[in-house]
Parts: sequence; structure tokens; C-alpha cells
Amino acid sequence: MRVAKKSVIVIGSGLGGLVAGNLLAKRGHPVTIFESHSSPGGYIAGFYRKGFYFESGTLSFEGSASIFKSMRDIGVFDRVSFVRHRGRWVSEEFDSIVDSYDDLKRMLSSAFPSERPNLDQYFSAVDELYDATSGIMKRPSPFLERGLPFFWSLPRFIFSGMKFIRLMKKYQNLTIGEFNTRFFEKGSRLERLLSGLGYPDMGAWMVGGAMVMIEDYWTVSGGMQSWADALADNFKSHGGNLRLNAYVDGIITKDGAAAGVSSKDTIFHADAVISACDYKKTFLKLLDNRSLIPVDLLEGMEKAPVSEGFFTVYLGLGLSNDQLREQMKIPYVLFFDEKPGADVNNPDDEDFFEKVSFTLYSPSMMNPNLAPQGKSSIMIHAFSPSGWMHNWGDGNREEYRRLKEKARKALIRRAEAVIPNLSTVVEFEDAATPLTYERYTHNTDGASSAWSWNPKKRFFSNMMGMKVDTPVRNLYIGSCWANQIGGVPGALMAAYLCAKKIR
Repeated sequence: MRVAKKSVIVIGSGLGGLVAGNLLAKRGHPVTIFESHSSPGGYIAGFYRKGFYFESGTLSFEGSASIFKSMRDIGVFDRVSFVRHRGRWVSEEFDSIVDSYDDLKRMLSSAFPSERPNLDQYFSAVDELYDATSGIMKRPSPFLERGLPFFWSLPRFIFSGMKFIRLMKKYQNLTIGEFNTRFFEKGSRLERLLSGLGYPDMGAWMVGGAMVMIEDYWTVSGGMQSWADALADNFKSHGGNLRLNAYVDGIITKDGAAAGVSSKDTIFHADAVISACDYKKTFLKLLDNRSLIPVDLLEGMEKAPVSEGFFTVYLGLGLSNDQLREQMKIPYVLFFDEKPGADVNNPDDEDFFEKVSFTLYSPSMMNPNLAPQGKSSIMIHAFSPSGWMHNWGDGNREEYRRLKEKARKALIRRAEAVIPNLSTVVEFEDAATPLTYERYTHNTDGASSAWSWNPKKRFFSNMMGMKVDTPVRNLYIGSCWANQIGGVPGALMAAYLCAKKIR
């Protein structure tokens, strides 16, 4: 007897929602994805202004072995132009294209000769983390498999992961800053520089992952939006229904189980709901019956901090890509120009953007078709303190515009250390604050990668675990929020696990 396929509603068309939708639609489930905006993508979306293309959220991703395998599973790998994202590292002490972990070692040893004994001790400890993390990240996760292939791949994954788990336990409550002060004087140039690799105050156990990412960092030369579009088109080719401009304002439950969603005063029924969006807003805003959630869980998610948001400047330039290349060398530059006093945990420092390090990325240097002929584009990307300056003016529009303008001008002026006279060739400019990101992605406080990466501020007890199940039957978390640190690999894993739960 043939079993009827379950109808599924997915909230959000970010990577997690699109991957889950594709996997389920391919298996014959009736799937509808609700997306609040006019195009799919979430944090892998992009947009055009005046002919210039810019990324809306993430610029790149790691964990390519798993990402590429999943794209082949779905059938879109050949339709997306994945390309290695190389980085030029610039500071007062060095200026080098870093293609590998060994490149970083050589560069820092050359730039800081007086610190070589300390660097040797530091890298001895990091080598162990790098080797353990590399063994996991450079192979596809077994959780992307089903049936026998899953069991065949599991022993190798467990063997590779044993060392990683041991080191994770060793460093699980240590931040990157605390780790670095074991080798360098607190507040010294090297201590601050190395503490800037990754998210502020992230777990020390993640340092190995940061080093692996130097060698396994990727982007999409056609723009991240082309990736989202390929997944959306493939989803529709399997019979999936993608509803754009369809904001979900509620998750409907019946007898303790998810039974559908409401959107624009209309209820849509389903056998299962995947929330491929913000964990907090799923339960604190959308769920129609909070009594289904244990009180301690509700209190925990209300208090749990999220990952830092970004302030991003978007510039269309009257320079050709060749002219821009003379200055930038390659499309991605990490500018370690942190000034004393830069503290992402201080929301009251109005001069923060005069001090923080930042990155430069040129979509048009990656692909000339992403800007008008003879012109180029650039994005300036910096972390922003949570709730900076009374959360960007505390709702006062004039103050919001003033602060946004102040931050934008500061980063453009400072970026001229890499691109001289940058401000004189700007033909288009705009900027996004964490509030902008929250408006478009619905992520709490504009969180760029789910929960806080600080091990002392965790929401999930297991920093690496995936938790797609919820106290509400038939309601699953299918986004990066199912994992403490989230990111593109976290969203992918959550999507696969949700698809396995729905049979």
C-alpha cells in the first residue's frame, strides 16, 4: 500500500529553506516555501543598484566538501559558479596574499621576528587544532547520507572526530582572546591581531577551523543570488511552490502539533512545518501557543545573545576593474587596522568605526558582469557592537541617519589606505546597519550567524550539536539557528536533518 506523502511548509528561502525544500520535493512531498521578500536567498541573496551588484549577507562559505556534495545531490552544482575566495592580508606589519595555513605562519614569523619564540609555541598548539579540524571539514559530513552510505561513512568520521572532540573539551570554555594570552602579552599587537581571526570572543577550539578556512573559503563568481536562484528554480522543477512576498505572521498548532501557518490573513495547512528562519522569532513571535514550550526554554532563548551583526558600505566606482585591481590586487582584502580602544563589546563608543578592522570585497573584480562596463564595485564590511549608540538612535530617524553617515564616512576614509582617493571615484553609495539586516532577514539584532560564538554565552549546551527538533510536534528548525554557531554549513546540515525527519 502506497503511503501518502506529507505536505510541508517551509518558512524562509535562505540556504536552509531552499535545500530542505529541494530534498523533500525531490522525494515527492508537496512543499511550499514562504518567503517574505520579492526574491529568494536570505543571507545568500544579493541585489543590484544602478547596475552594480552587491551581496546582501554572506560573502563566502567554508565546508566546501559538504556544500559541493549537497549541491550535486540536489542537481545544481553545475549551475553555480563556485570559486575559491583567496585573501590578501594587510596591516602595518605585512601585506601578503595568504593561500594556506603555512603562508600565515611564514608571514607572521617574518613580520614579528622578536615574537618568534612565542609564535612557535602558539602554532604548536594551533597545529593540533588545525589537524583535528581539517580531518572533519575536508570530508563531506556523513549526515548528508541516508541508509547504507551513512553507516559506511560513519566510522571514518568518528575516527577523525575523536581527536577534535578531545581538543574541543580541552578548550570548550576558553575564548580566543584567553587562548592567545597564553602566548602573547594581553593587548599586544599580535594578541589583538590573532584575536581578530573570526568572530569576537569565539571559542578557542574554533581557531583550527579559522586556519582551515584559509584554504577552504569559497564564494560564487556570479553572485550569491545566482546560487539562491538555481536552488529556487530546481525546487520549482520538482513541483515545489515558492511563494514570494509572503510574510508568515503565525505558526498554527493543533493538539500540540504544528498544523500550518498564517500569511496575509489566510491559513495554510500542512502536516509539518520547517522554520528555516530565526529561532527566537519562531517561538517568541510566530508560534500561536507558547504554553507548548517549557518556561525555562522560553526564558533561555529570550536572554541568549546572538552573533554580532555587520555594518556594510556599498560603493559603485567610476574605476575600471583593471584600475581597481592595481590597488586591491585580488577581490578580497582583510585590513587589520584595529586601533587601540576598539571594543566590539562597547556599544557606547561613538568612534568605534574609526578603530575597528574591516574587509574589502569587490564583486565586480570577481566577475566583471556584476558592474556596468568600465566601472567596478566594492563592499566594506565591519563588525558592529550589539545595540551600538542606543541601537542606532533608539528609533529616532534623524539620529539613525547621522550615525549611519558617520560610520559610512569613517570606513570609506580608512579604506583609502588600500584604495587611494577612493572617496573621489564613488558614483553610487549606500550602507546597511544591523537594523537593515534584521529588516530583510528577520534575524534578531541583525545576527550574522545565529547564536553567539562566545562559549560563555551559549544557548545550546553542545557548541557543535545540531538540534532541529522542537517541543512542538511536526515543527522543525531548518536554518543555521539549529546550531550554536550557525553559518552556511550549519544551515545545510539542519536542512538535511529536517528532510530525514519527514518521511
